[in-house]
Amino acid sequence: MKFADEIKDLRRKCLLSQTDFAREIGVSFSTVNRWETGKSKPNYKALKRLDEYCKKNSINFVCSELIQEDE
Repeated sequence: MKFADEIKDLRRKCLLSQTDFAREIGVSFSTVNRWETGKSKPNYKALKRLDEYCKKNSINFVCSELIQEDE
């Protein structure tokens, strides 16, 4: 599964809109939208926030491996 699909799947499992998910991890709505459409990928700071969010909510999600697989 591609990173864009994984992000979308993660957000949906949390029952969050793109806006709410963006707020939770401290990025903009448009950033989440670009991730989910595959137009961009998170930078290091955003990956760290995603990782923290997943750990805080006991979600098994390995961001860095997915990004490397997509390349």
